Amino acid sequence: MKKKSGEKKYVRLLCVTPPDEKQKAGLLAFLEGKYGACEMDIVEDPSLGGGFRIEAGSDVYDWSIKGRVSQLRDSLTGATGGDNIISLLKERIGDFSLRRETSEKGTVVSVGDGIATVSGLESARYGEILVFDSGVKGMVQELGPGRLGCILFGGDTEVEQGSAVTRTGKAAGVPVGDAFLGRVVNALGQPVDGLADIEAAGYNPVETPAPGIVDRRPVDRPLETGILAIDSMFPIGRGQRELIIGDRQTGKTTIAVDTVLNQKDKNVACIYVAIGQKASSVAQTVETFRRYGALSYTTVVVATASDSAPMQYIAPYAGCAMAEYFMNTGRDALIIYDDLSKHAVAYRALSLLLGRSPGREAYPGDVFYLHSRLLERSASLSVAKGGGSMTALPIVETQGGDVSAYIPTNIISITDGQIFLESNLFFSGQRPAVNVGLSVSRVGGAAQSKALRKASGTLRLDLAQYREMEVFTQFSSDLDETTKSQLVYGSGLMRLLRQPQHMAMSAADQTIALVAAMSRMFVSVPTEEIGMKLKEMLRHVRMNHRDIYDELGKGGALDDAMRSRIISAAAEAM
Repeated sequence: MKKKSGEKKYVRLLCVTPPDEKQKAGLLAFLEGKYGACEMDIVEDPSLGGGFRIEAGSDVYDWSIKGRVSQLRDSLTGATGGDNIISLLKERIGDFSLRRETSEKGTVVSVGDGIATVSGLESARYGEILVFDSGVKGMVQELGPGRLGCILFGGDTEVEQGSAVTRTGKAAGVPVGDAFLGRVVNALGQPVDGLADIEAAGYNPVETPAPGIVDRRPVDRPLETGILAIDSMFPIGRGQRELIIGDRQTGKTTIAVDTVLNQKDKNVACIYVAIGQKASSVAQTVETFRRYGALSYTTVVVATASDSAPMQYIAPYAGCAMAEYFMNTGRDALIIYDDLSKHAVAYRALSLLLGRSPGREAYPGDVFYLHSRLLERSASLSVAKGGGSMTALPIVETQGGDVSAYIPTNIISITDGQIFLESNLFFSGQRPAVNVGLSVSRVGGAAQSKALRKASGTLRLDLAQYREMEVFTQFSSDLDETTKSQLVYGSGLMRLLRQPQHMAMSAADQTIALVAAMSRMFVSVPTEEIGMKLKEMLRHVRMNHRDIYDELGKGGALDDAMRSRIISAAAEAM
């Protein structure tokens, strides 16, 4: 501890019985040899059981019975060995010797709302884990003059003012491994599904630097969602970050869940992070995964609305660390953050409680960095780094369709595109309610299969023209035949893009459906019957023209000959 020249260092002596003058002089001589001039404050503490304890700033010298018991307990920790446990304990006790230990400890100044203010830990670092004497752990989030702001990963009722705090010197981390697939865990990686403990393959820090530019490779492999509207117009590649954005109750979570369901038998590990949601909603999602056989390759990380703000804050970083385990071992991972709006709100609450200055909409100034350092960790790694990937689908909720709000614009600028879900489309029955004009995928086109990319052709342009023409014709009753034909064609395309939830379409199905639709084969079919007609057509082609499916499934090109075969096969079912 640094002090000015001539300044005395104040130390505290805790003991059961006060020392006599000779003992006091000996203690002062020891302390002055280490710190220079000292002034000692003697405090009687019967809880020590005997001996004494010296606190010199953050340095602690513990010669008390209580401290010795703690040393013995630490020595016995980890003494496991099945039938040989007794012999191991005897060995540990036999080898046990008292040692004078120094440790850096602080004191809780105040606690409340998941935040603890700690003094006396001058050397603590940002992001370091602290352990309170009740066993609760916390993480340093604010460094101030003489005091630290610490977020608690447990009940703040277990932490009292004046209790001791110990440094660990370690950053926050979570257990990772293949054993976490099929399980529901909290933000600390602890199981909450009532099943057995999870055997971890290792620990990953919750915050790590994003892969560098030279460690990445272009996004060139598709991650199929099974949703025709997305795979055809806004394709997602492995390693991409595609934002799902829209008002509440517009199907954002449904798209994310359907994407997870479509990864069955595709060797993709999925991480679903639920932030600030109702426990009943999370339970429903877990049951959907279980019902469709997706839970076996999915880990659900839960920080519900009833959990504290620190747990909601750390949850997406913990989920990202679990996904990084698969990416760094050369595999593909998909992570869903549902949703980052609630994550930003939790971080805002923490920041205000920590005394940080509020900015726009009361968010702290580093809220952009909050999400950029999270989403930038998603990448497609180079072959030299194992060739793994982590695809991120963050979800953001808007208010009244306002995509220009603070948090939405921040995340839009970080991601590689967005899928915007419109309330009007949703309530009109167009589900998924994807707004073609505001949705975009900036890199996924390079990962889209050649056949599907060619089949989609002018689909986006045709839909945009239809939406524009539909608005214009509301003011006119006299329409020419060309306009009427275009409206019928456009409405058929919109009906074609309707898709029931949890009913994924393969790439071959999507290609065949688009080729038939773009050839105007559904123009003569009543709009309300297009869905049924599409099912019949796909079933007919699948059963009677299996060679078409096999070629498309193997990545076959959509040349003129293949297009003619598809149209001919589809016409048989029409």
